[in-house]
Amino acid sequence: MTKDFYTAIAGRRSIYGIGKKVLLADDEIEEIIQHTLKYLPSAFNSQSTRIVLLLRNHHDRLWNITKENLRKIVPADKFSGTETKIDSFRSGYGTILYFEDQTVLESMMEKYAAYSHNVATWSNHTSGMHQFVIWSALELEGLGASLQHYNEVIEEDIKKEWELPPEWKLIAQMPFGNPTAAPEEKESQPVDARMRVFK
Repeated sequence: MTKDFYTAIAGRRSIYGIGKKVLLADDEIEEIIQHTLKYLPSAFNSQSTRIVLLLRNHHDRLWNITKENLRKIVPADKFSGTETKIDSFRSGYGTILYFEDQTVLESMMEKYAAYSHNVATWSNHTSGMHQFVIWSALELEGLGASLQHYNEVIEEDIKKEWELPPEWKLIAQMPFGNPTAAPEEKESQPVDARMRVFK
């Protein structure tokens, strides 16, 4: 890695133009995910996040499933735009699927009953941290990615396709590949309006 942490944060953007010419070895991609799963925090060390890495044909299959499921619910006269968008994700090299294990969360709610109303929020925090770290790590390695949420449209079918546990709840999809287009310009609100410091 040649970039520092701050540079990775600034460079981590939604990259929608992605391709399959990835120079990073598959086991290096796996290592990024494994390292993240091992070291990121979670409430009461619950370790509720589950991740599925789909590469090559498995990645293509995911976006074919997504397209066909969307075809059933998007009006035909408006489908061309949807198809173009899905095909841009399919053009990438792989997709990372983020899940939260509901069995773990239910166990937490029972074990820590006084905090049970916070478990769903903590689960979202945990998943978000995993998404951010992996996304930033991919950026460090020169890859582009974006975060998608076709959850209700595809969850049932992908669990069948890859024989995933029913208690895993799909949170997000992250297609990635070599960047083929620059991200759009990003406007940032003044930091002073979003931060207060008391010394």
